[in-house]
Amino acid sequence: MGAQDLHDAQGAERIVRAACPHDCPDTCSMDITVRDGRAIKVTGAADHPFTDGVLCNKVSRYLERTYSPQRVLHPLRRVGGKGPGQGRWEQISWDDALDTIVERYRAISVQYGAQAILPYSYAGTMGMLQGSSMDRRFFNRLGASNLERTICSSAGKAGITITLGAAVGMDPERFEDAGLILIWGSNPITSNLHLWTRVQAAKRRGARVIAIDPYRSLSAEHCHQHIALRPGTDGALALSMMHVLIDEDRVDHEWVNQYTVGYAGLAERVKHWTPQKAADICGIDAQVITQLARDYASVRPAAIRLNYGMQRAYGGGMAVRTIACLPALIGAWRDPAGGVLLTTGDFYAMDHAALERPDLRPGPVRSINMCAIGDALLADKQPVKAVFVYNSNPLAVAPDSSKVAAGFARADLFTVVHDVFITDTADYADLFLPATTQLEHWDVHKSYGHLYVMANTPAIAPVGESLPNVEVFRRLAARMGFAEPCFSDDDETLCRQAVGRTDARMAGIDWNTLKQTGWQHLPVAVAPFANGGFPTPSGKVEFESKVAVAMGLDALPDYLPPRESAAADPALAARFPLTMLSPPHRHALNSSFANLPLFLGAEREPNLDINAADAQARGIRDGDSIRVFNDRGSFVARARVGEDAREGVVVALSLWWRKLAPDGHNANEVTSQALTDIGAGATFYDCLVQVERVTG
Repeated sequence: MGAQDLHDAQGAERIVRAACPHDCPDTCSMDITVRDGRAIKVTGAADHPFTDGVLCNKVSRYLERTYSPQRVLHPLRRVGGKGPGQGRWEQISWDDALDTIVERYRAISVQYGAQAILPYSYAGTMGMLQGSSMDRRFFNRLGASNLERTICSSAGKAGITITLGAAVGMDPERFEDAGLILIWGSNPITSNLHLWTRVQAAKRRGARVIAIDPYRSLSAEHCHQHIALRPGTDGALALSMMHVLIDEDRVDHEWVNQYTVGYAGLAERVKHWTPQKAADICGIDAQVITQLARDYASVRPAAIRLNYGMQRAYGGGMAVRTIACLPALIGAWRDPAGGVLLTTGDFYAMDHAALERPDLRPGPVRSINMCAIGDALLADKQPVKAVFVYNSNPLAVAPDSSKVAAGFARADLFTVVHDVFITDTADYADLFLPATTQLEHWDVHKSYGHLYVMANTPAIAPVGESLPNVEVFRRLAARMGFAEPCFSDDDETLCRQAVGRTDARMAGIDWNTLKQTGWQHLPVAVAPFANGGFPTPSGKVEFESKVAVAMGLDALPDYLPPRESAAADPALAARFPLTMLSPPHRHALNSSFANLPLFLGAEREPNLDINAADAQARGIRDGDSIRVFNDRGSFVARARVGEDAREGVVVALSLWWRKLAPDGHNANEVTSQALTDIGAGATFYDCLVQVERVTG
């Protein structure tokens, strides 16, 4: 634990500064009140400019997670069969658990090679230490297979990097000063609450707020206008907006001439993207597109908030690349409250190499994409013989989950799960290792939704025998005989390494100060790109990109339709005519919190929003039990008939643990392992289904 003193005088209270670890752009600063060694209250830090004293409903009840009666506090070994309801658990010691892992890993390495061992982790915690430090060192030194961690955001990041040079954008704190805000493929009430408060502040000052989303989300309900386009057609809408801007000469030519590359090529590309052409593709009225473009050009400052939902289709990377061109055409970057925001991630310069030590690898290793874990576990060639799962729950979150379940059910697969609860994935584990929660360990956090580096100080001692991620891999490395000094680094040394990179982006960030204050602001200008200075090769917004050409891509933005659509596969669309989306539920976060009372009390069972016209055509009434299916699988949900989902779209707010759903399945039974155009990301929303009423 380092130097932190976790012992207090009886009855005394103290407040410890922490950071929310979950996969949310807000990365809130938290104050943890502790009495007699027990956390008694979790609140948002009032002095943090972005958190501003407010936490979401999930994290404000974080003690329900830390002190949940479902929490597992001791190492466990499976006895008997794998799968939900199979076998039983017996308590063992940490020594027995770690010795078993080392014994199996050594045997597998000898017989199959270390690349038969695969780590599987993602954003169960976003912390630099608990998410990607000692664990990466261990698997790099072991020579295990590399996991391509692309399930969430990689397509959008790849797309925006082509246009802007990195995953950067406008300062989220400036949204409250915007005159026009496009909430594009985003539902900030659910997944970006603190940005939403700024959108509401702008709205109160007279800003116009427009939602672009196939689904009338909680956020869309509170916007002035909701444009319900077809899923995966965002790029076509953006190209048509550019057509209007250029055709009607609503372009800031001075800014374009100084700070962009390839305008002539872009103008030629969008000539044929008339509003009517895009309207036919998007399923909206052409006049809506024309007026949207005019509003965007005439109201300043103009801000676009993108989120990762709209890049979860085949052409998702291209769509983000295309939308990112819009602010440059109207010179929106001139204004602090103008531009586009997908993520602030690349404003940070954390020292990933120092934390992860890729130099420890004995040589090249194969890579396995986490979105295709089902196929990877079922492959006969170069089989995966062991999986170590931490900070993730692939049985619930990975696509095509019937294949994922079949893979993890293999009797010859040695699976270890390090987690807080017996998740869907833990039902298939040979060993379960109890993990700490955020209140019990050190960490450093960056954000993808603001510009503050955050420190997390342990508020309480680990509950039961739970151990932090870094300590588990520290102990495993010692047992494996890994003698490199880096495996002896303590937690605060890792914290210093995380922020210790010599880079102008981290100027003034110091671990001792960070630990004391809880947060520090990055040295980013209020309007960072008002005068260009983009991290592209040219230093400008690149409408036309040599980087894209080098990647084998079109030099200019274009539109790529979803793979599973009437345009791309008419035969498939005839059999499965509805596109299914599975965006986050406001009381869950991927599969985190989905086993806790807040989520289960709000939902009770999986629901599916279906448009009234689609329901009527299938004889479905509100409240009916319905089956959602395609060739990959099926799941059962309760119908919510209305107008929130546009015609041709059904929406399954997610993500349910499979074993908590009535039929033991969730929405990922029907999603695909296919990848995006760039970034090798998941295509969760590129998914055609049919729906039928369950009788009897």
